[in-house]
Amino acid sequence: MRFGFFPVLIGIFGVVMFARLFSLQILSDEYDDMSLQNSVLKQNVYPERGYIFDRNGVLLVSNQPMYDLMIVPKNVRAFDTLDLCNTLGISLETLLEQMDKARRYSTRAPSALVSQISKQDYAELQEKMWKFPGMYIQRKSVRAYQTDVAANVLGYISEVNYFDMAQDSYYVKGELIGRQGIEKTYEKTLRGTKGIKYLQRDKFNRIMGPFKEGALDTLPKPAKDITLSIDIKLQEYGTKLLANKRGGILAIEPSTGEILMSVSTPTYIPNLLVGRERSVHFETLKQDTLNRFLFDRSLQGQYAPGSPFKVLNALIALEEDVIDTNTKFTCYSGHFYAHNQFMECKCPSGVQNNLNRGIYNSCNTYFSNVYRRIIDKNNDAADGVNTWSKHLNSFGLGSYLGYDHPVGQAGYVPNANFYNLWYPNQRWKGATTVSNAIGQGEILMTPIQLANVAATIANRGFFYTPHFVKGIQDEFIDPKFRTKQYTTISEEHFAPVVEGMANVVKMGTARVANIPGIEVCGKTGTIENFTLINGVRTQLTDHSMFIAFAPKEDPKIAVAVIVENGYWGGRWAAPIASLVIEKYLKGEVKRTWLENRMMNGSLIDEYAKVTSNKPFEINE
Repeated sequence: MRFGFFPVLIGIFGVVMFARLFSLQILSDEYDDMSLQNSVLKQNVYPERGYIFDRNGVLLVSNQPMYDLMIVPKNVRAFDTLDLCNTLGISLETLLEQMDKARRYSTRAPSALVSQISKQDYAELQEKMWKFPGMYIQRKSVRAYQTDVAANVLGYISEVNYFDMAQDSYYVKGELIGRQGIEKTYEKTLRGTKGIKYLQRDKFNRIMGPFKEGALDTLPKPAKDITLSIDIKLQEYGTKLLANKRGGILAIEPSTGEILMSVSTPTYIPNLLVGRERSVHFETLKQDTLNRFLFDRSLQGQYAPGSPFKVLNALIALEEDVIDTNTKFTCYSGHFYAHNQFMECKCPSGVQNNLNRGIYNSCNTYFSNVYRRIIDKNNDAADGVNTWSKHLNSFGLGSYLGYDHPVGQAGYVPNANFYNLWYPNQRWKGATTVSNAIGQGEILMTPIQLANVAATIANRGFFYTPHFVKGIQDEFIDPKFRTKQYTTISEEHFAPVVEGMANVVKMGTARVANIPGIEVCGKTGTIENFTLINGVRTQLTDHSMFIAFAPKEDPKIAVAVIVENGYWGGRWAAPIASLVIEKYLKGEVKRTWLENRMMNGSLIDEYAKVTSNKPFEINE
């Protein structure tokens, strides 16, 4: 009995061990990760990033092959560091620094030792890879921008950082991510989804072939192409018009909300932020605080709107029934208001202006009286300002508008709470805040908001949320871009304002914007410009502003132009806007004399007045 017990025990033990080994080796994948770390190379397989086209099918962004030298620190053995540095054109200091970063990240996981190696360097490196144990080459695509403009719209891609990886576990060290512009907004659409490939290695770290005949491999999910709403030819044209100037142009198709162009100058060539010199170029652009190449003036620039704001006050006054189209105010050559505020007016002294004349003559006195009637209605300034503010909010002012670009500013629309804080005794009224009458008060607007106001007036009371993407391959764009946003102003009040804006171009302050055969509606603005110099509030040359849409009936384009330090609205902004309209609607510009004046005109000397530093330039 005793002698039979031990064989049974040994037999049971053997069966248990066999079952466990069978489970571990055949059925279980518990130790797959361990085996992969030792003898199997795990490589990510990246789909080609999606292409980007303009509204007419012109290719704007494609891809080009680049290569990363990857390192698995645990598998590294002694190698010729000088040979590797010479092959890739890097310093020994850089190499050692990158190896240290890779070790700190993970000794077992692969990291990019040298990123974005060119095809030429790759060919030479491939011949020598046997010399560098623990390293391998991984192919990936980087961007190839097919245009020298629209950097502010397209954005760029760059390597993920620790914050990106913490936010989204999809990314690992060395991968690329959309960092700005459309590349960022539509990152998941443009990147696709990476796959994984497992390769068997021998004891000398050489690739023997697929691991388990590729049974564990996963295929990448293809990225999708995007079609933008911008017209790249119009974008190029606008960039030329703003050469040697600081400013922005933004144009919208009123019937869809599609953004036709978004120009910001000074700008940079998109391909500067591609390749191994990307970080050097980026730092150079970033450090230039004078030209602010990375600041998108068309979306981020916040300006007092100036006289274009008068048309909004006109619409609100009509809606609130404090004026009608025949209401007249006598204009004097300069007029004092409460709190010692002086407002100059260019109209002949003693002239009486109604709504139409007030708009096309841009009469400050007329709109100061209009504004005071809005605010002091019912003898309750707080209620008046809040009503006024709500009307402005309905045009999208004081908000980011909801467009599909990651940068922007909300601007500012004050309400009663703001003035109650500013005037603690609450002794304020329309006259106290009368600068808002002519867009020189606390109001701040961006060029995209101004263009959207022009589009809303063109539509007689509604707008579509502005957007940069016209279509996505095999997908629908966000439904909010197809939904009408109505203002609080009744449709019938837009007709007289539109008529006044048409007369601005026919016989008013923007006659230079007149285009034969096209009825343009617009409004000029000359915006006071203050800044702090050595702690002193100093007035600089005024900004030039213009908003417009055309044609008057069935409008096809609405545009806003800001030229910093551009004197008055009719000097730079109005001519530039009219040329953009002519180019878009006619396909060619007949007023070449005006075109040459705008393209060859420069405000560099004007900008030099406030700094001794010369504007920074990058030559590729």
